[in-house]
Amino acid sequence: MAPKFGTSGLRGLVTELTPDLVRAHVAAFLRACPLGSGLFVARDLRDSSPRIVADVIAAAHGIGVDVTDCGAVPTPALALAAMGAGAAAVMVTGSHIPADRNGLKFYTPTGEITKTDESAILAVLGQGGRDAASGALRKADAAGPYLQRYLRAFGPAALSGWRIGVWSQSAVGRDLLAQTLRALGAEVVEIGRSAQFIPIDTEGVGPDHRALLREAAVVGGLSAAVSTDGDRPLVVDEAGQIVAGDVLGQITAIFLGAEVVVTPVSSNTGVQAMGFPREIRTRIDSPHVIAGMEAAGQGRVVGYEANGGFLLGFDATGPGGSLPRLMTRDSLLPIVVPLIAAGEAGLGALVRGGPQRFTAADRLVGVATNTSAALIDRMRDNPHARAAILCAFGSEQALDLTDRLRVNFTSGRIVHLRPSGNVPEMRVYAEAESAAGAQALLETARETIRAALMTGDRA
Repeated sequence: MAPKFGTSGLRGLVTELTPDLVRAHVAAFLRACPLGSGLFVARDLRDSSPRIVADVIAAAHGIGVDVTDCGAVPTPALALAAMGAGAAAVMVTGSHIPADRNGLKFYTPTGEITKTDESAILAVLGQGGRDAASGALRKADAAGPYLQRYLRAFGPAALSGWRIGVWSQSAVGRDLLAQTLRALGAEVVEIGRSAQFIPIDTEGVGPDHRALLREAAVVGGLSAAVSTDGDRPLVVDEAGQIVAGDVLGQITAIFLGAEVVVTPVSSNTGVQAMGFPREIRTRIDSPHVIAGMEAAGQGRVVGYEANGGFLLGFDATGPGGSLPRLMTRDSLLPIVVPLIAAGEAGLGALVRGGPQRFTAADRLVGVATNTSAALIDRMRDNPHARAAILCAFGSEQALDLTDRLRVNFTSGRIVHLRPSGNVPEMRVYAEAESAAGAQALLETARETIRAALMTGDRA
């Protein structure tokens, strides 16, 4: 798949993210969008990221823009630093996609680029040559202020008595995550640090990694185990069970006193039973959540995704002090808050006390976008084909086309299908009345769709 640009950024194969391509997109961004005091840049730990950062800096200097290099830090830490300085930002990261790919995320001084910004960038892309200009290059610490944000809000004893495992893997925020948990009073045990980049999809953790985390939690006597891919959290309770990202989002929203919750259709429907005055459903991905939050107007508005990434749309207050708004997907807040909210009863008890609706997600890799789209479109338009393919799940109750194809069954279970926008994969989502039920439904749905793809959907 050729590099693709949109409001979620620019992503593609490293071999296709050439210096000229990167510089052209960065230059277009800098020419078309507000810059404020300059450009901040940071990166993840992929082998390709330092080279791409150099291309970003060269593009900025080519049109006379000063650059502040924040080094290797997670996306929300960069966003916090840049917005605090009134600057634009570019994050070099491929998030959870494979190591042979990478990408750029763009921020104006007010947050992630919008659809309007996207149109403006595309309008000037490729226009004008590289100017004979230059700019300053500075270094800045983005990790420290990010840690202090949570220490001020929750206090140094917030997680006292907690023994937490941090699955380091190759996450750019692994050390910062451990440092923050220690600053909040927790005992931290490191798990599985890797020198090689490992693409971890926190929304679709594989069986080997699930077993690793389960053993670490149970055998190691942990209160919880946590990880992140930068802006999306992964949390495992004391019994080694993964707590779904949308459950983390619900808990965090309740704890902070949110009045309006904005979340994609892929998030579980349990939020409807939690008493929020208003709930808004959107298409999947943070630009759509941000648009929904902005449309909601003023007030105590939050957003979260099924993957757990949390957006704080108002100035909140934690047990220790102020917690200013941060309109970008954050992984640390939905890790820290559920642990604090759980208290001595433990995270497992907190989850069992909430609405018993659970989601699971995975992907079929190596499926071209046009192939998955063709199958989904056929199922959408042909009820007989849809019923034949999904007959194992019972009778259909309702269809939701907000983001491709989401089928509600009379059993209360849900299956949702959509092509990935970043890589040749087909996304499969499932919702059921238990975590085990959602996982079983997901596995059956994945194999059912795999079979339909292999047979060319002759139903």
